Amino acid sequence: MATNTIARGASRRPREIPVRHITHEDLSQSLRQGLDDFLTFRGDIVFAGIVYTVIGLAAVVMTTSMPLMPFFFPVVAGVGLLGPVAAVGFYELAKRREDGERNLHWFNFLDVRRRPSVDDMGMVAGLLLLIFFGWLIAAGVLYAALFHWATPTSVPQFIEMVFMTPRGWALIIGGAVVGAIFGWVVLALSVASMPMLVDRNVTASQAVSASWRAAHANKGEMIRWGLIVLGLLVLGSIPLFVGLAFVLPWLGYSTWHLYTRLVDRSALPAR
Repeated sequence: MATNTIARGASRRPREIPVRHITHEDLSQSLRQGLDDFLTFRGDIVFAGIVYTVIGLAAVVMTTSMPLMPFFFPVVAGVGLLGPVAAVGFYELAKRREDGERNLHWFNFLDVRRRPSVDDMGMVAGLLLLIFFGWLIAAGVLYAALFHWATPTSVPQFIEMVFMTPRGWALIIGGAVVGAIFGWVVLALSVASMPMLVDRNVTASQAVSASWRAAHANKGEMIRWGLIVLGLLVLGSIPLFVGLAFVLPWLGYSTWHLYTRLVDRSALPAR
């Protein structure tokens, strides 16, 4: 279970939110509890299935046109960077279930917009959107450096350029390294901040600061969590993104339970 509350610099920063050290067991329990929430709110498949499948297919259609084809993989991979924004509705459902509400339905997903902190959620969402665009720019620069903006004339030619040439493999490896950096930044900024803004009366800066410190206090477990998230997102995306209807709610609920282990909620102001 989560142990060892960290309260660094309390005398200098009395409002700093304490964070905790977690173990691999905390990750496992968060996933199990998230799956239990998912099975309880199975109706969210209706919402998630339509929304995320449409978004995924739209990204594919948009980036398979000739001028944007080099951005196909960055856009598809980068959709995960905005996952924490889409998951706020799942945090809402998990929070209300924790509070003992029983008559909950999938459409309560949208009730998060009534939270007093909705503006702060928008600030964090804007930050993540900027990071997403930063990732696209970085991916574009890497492609330009290797291929000098050579535009493929067909999908087979693009696949050949990426997977059957030395420059293509350099692009894959370089993109994986750069993507891992962006992924870590998003994970560290959002893993606790978005759930916290649903849960408690804090500002965006307080939530992001606590999330950042919690992630860096648990680097090993957070890297493991990031790999779990990546693996599930890849599996969910393979069958035309339909699998995301199952994967994203599960990850959303699991992230809520992970947040409750990362942060000392007793130190947070209640709603």
